[in-house]
Amino acid sequence: MHIDARTLDPGTLIEGDLCIIGAGAAGISMAMDWTASGRKVILLEGGGFNVEAQMQALYHGESLDRPYYPLRSATLHYFGGTTGHWSGFCSPLDPIDFEKRDWVPHSGWPITRPQLDPFYARANQYLELGPYEYDPAYWEKHDADVRRLPLDSRTFYPKMWQFSPPTRMGTVYRDPILKAPNIHLYTYARVVEIVPTEAVTAIDSLRAMTIDGKVHRVRARQYVLACGAIHNARLLLASNRRATRGLGNDHDLVGRYFMEHFEVIAAQVAFEKPHPFKLYTFPAAGRVRARAELALMGDVQRQHRILNGTAAFYGGPLTGKEQSRFASFSADAEANVKQRQAPRTSTGSSPPPPQVVYRMFTRQEQAPNPESRIVLSAEKDELGMPRADLRWRFTPLDKRSIRVFYELLGREMGRAGLGRVQLMDWLVDGDDAWPDHLSGGWHHMGTTRMHEDPKQGVVDADCKVHGIANLFVAGAAVYPTGGAVNPTLTLVAVALRLSDHLRTKVA
Repeated sequence: MHIDARTLDPGTLIEGDLCIIGAGAAGISMAMDWTASGRKVILLEGGGFNVEAQMQALYHGESLDRPYYPLRSATLHYFGGTTGHWSGFCSPLDPIDFEKRDWVPHSGWPITRPQLDPFYARANQYLELGPYEYDPAYWEKHDADVRRLPLDSRTFYPKMWQFSPPTRMGTVYRDPILKAPNIHLYTYARVVEIVPTEAVTAIDSLRAMTIDGKVHRVRARQYVLACGAIHNARLLLASNRRATRGLGNDHDLVGRYFMEHFEVIAAQVAFEKPHPFKLYTFPAAGRVRARAELALMGDVQRQHRILNGTAAFYGGPLTGKEQSRFASFSADAEANVKQRQAPRTSTGSSPPPPQVVYRMFTRQEQAPNPESRIVLSAEKDELGMPRADLRWRFTPLDKRSIRVFYELLGREMGRAGLGRVQLMDWLVDGDDAWPDHLSGGWHHMGTTRMHEDPKQGVVDADCKVHGIANLFVAGAAVYPTGGAVNPTLTLVAVALRLSDHLRTKVA
């Protein structure tokens, strides 16, 4: 069922059993999971069914410390959310990503990889992936031409990705959501305030506002905040009439520990002779396929006290003209969506011919850092809500981890007689400077991190905001650490785990 909130009378009261704020990957997955529940689910989306400049303008903010993507277009404000320009990369976090690592301050999840595995399998289905198989041996046995590099398996292994079509959730799940009699989707219903009880121990209601200024009230038994890491933090901080520091922010943690994945060309590899690279090449368009990247075993990460990361092979040598995607990503969200939704050119069923020299593309986790954070701006948007600004800050461990990864790769390539690795100058200059071609993955994580101790996290292991009985957070905002893989598969798995938990609350 769909209702355009702009058509309602001002002051309309909307009521239900469960209210999900935000119709992106997490919110839509949860709503779909409740279609057969018989419970009334309110799904609130601030935008409509298409990207619109006026709605994206509400997401404008500044990156205060270093270059980043335009915030107004890095997150999409319409049904389907940022899956509208998602590339479809999917892989689960590694077991070590959930562990408390004494060399990574603030690391450690209150749940484990085995506890999340059943939800990963369900998430695979929602994202239209193949079997829940991320063991490289599974893919090798199905194709004789898929072979891993002969590196020491105690040091490096092929980390597998599967590729979603990619699933545009706003398209794939629009009809099922609209036809579900118990799912009540309200578009153009932008939540501008979460209103707690007087004691600030539970949520009483929400204030939702349309772009033309109508204000509606929303009440439910349980509430889920699923607006993405930046705007979850923004809404909690701005809801400060009764909680002066913001909701869930008694210990000044909301907005802190913002994480991205460092995505950057870091080195080049010269092989002694061409190697069959089918396992490591991008899959053909329109197929459910997989690809490997090089990754370090967990024991090696422990030994060298570094962060998790992967390396992908890009054909051709370094050019000296490597560029950041920050500058090329337009502030015009509609243009970005059109560009990223353009069909990929199929490479056919055969990989490109083997080459001798490859650029090495790194995707690495960012160490959780309390000074890397989302803050409220003094400037307000068109609806009177404070804007969100980004302070993206790094630690020495971030850069050292990339350097050690390639030093180990160089040693192993030489030992195996495969070839040599040349590190780029920025990686060996001995300081904390980063190259101009540094990019990120639009992977916003960590601003309402998960921890059992309210002095160290905003939500508990069930994603409930500490101290507030009926408010939960879904999505990558709850990640304590981000691992080295794209966050979408994990955030859907975590959302489905939360969905199961909420069934015990809405009985």
